[in-house]
Amino acid sequence: MRIDTHQHFWQYRSDEYGWIDDSMAKLRRDFLPLHLQPELEDAGFDACVAVQARQTLEETRWLLELASSSPFILGVIGWVDLQAADVRAQLQQSAGNPKLVGVRHIVQSEPDERFLMRPEFLRGIAALEEFGLTYDILIYPKHLPVAAEFVSGFPRQRFVLDHLAKPFIKNREMEPWASDLRRFAQFPNVYCKLSGLVTEADWQEWQPGHIFPYLEVAMSCFGPERMMIGSDWPVCTVAASYSRTMKVIYEFISGCPDEVRDGILGENAMRFWRLHA
Repeated sequence: MRIDTHQHFWQYRSDEYGWIDDSMAKLRRDFLPLHLQPELEDAGFDACVAVQARQTLEETRWLLELASSSPFILGVIGWVDLQAADVRAQLQQSAGNPKLVGVRHIVQSEPDERFLMRPEFLRGIAALEEFGLTYDILIYPKHLPVAAEFVSGFPRQRFVLDHLAKPFIKNREMEPWASDLRRFAQFPNVYCKLSGLVTEADWQEWQPGHIFPYLEVAMSCFGPERMMIGSDWPVCTVAASYSRTMKVIYEFISGCPDEVRDGILGENAMRFWRLHA
């Protein structure tokens, strides 16, 4: 089974999606399962994992409703207030739904560069294992050293790094991102998503060869058994079509053995999130 491990749905409202600026004006509309399904099928994918885009409990409930009516949505990465005193009560409201497989917080937007190490946040992360939920790490390269410190405290918690921490592909910068990623990847309970990379490149001029060096670093750091393909649809469409976005990964792994390709394209995701088709 081929699974897109990272995409979003939303019903666009300007006050709730202020990060969509004029350069991304094409994203100022609704993106729903009925819009994604043809893209998945045309690219040869069977299913997806939907990821939160707003930090509200309402968003989590809405995504779970979409998943219940769209069988190709195998899992949802939702949001709860991990810093709240009642975080377990919030988790209990949704964790009974088998489609909720993980949670995420938009750490990249937090002004505190050590946000991941806040005691209240760590307390919330500690509750996730109890509910069998993963955690998506959304950060920038500058946060990787703190992220390594963060995951070191939770050896049994399953983590996945979104977008390879958004390396500076447009500027062709590799360091210190590559070195920091290598240290971060030493923790075996951390996977990574090969997602969101076309939008870190030059939107108009990028070529697969601009992205391959970063994928090579990821392969050497994580190994193929901890890598998963993702589109970051619809955000990716500001730089490429859905099919072209996914083709970058297809081309990168084209010379790999079948078991490696099958893992990156879906089987690793099935194992990581314990998904059921």
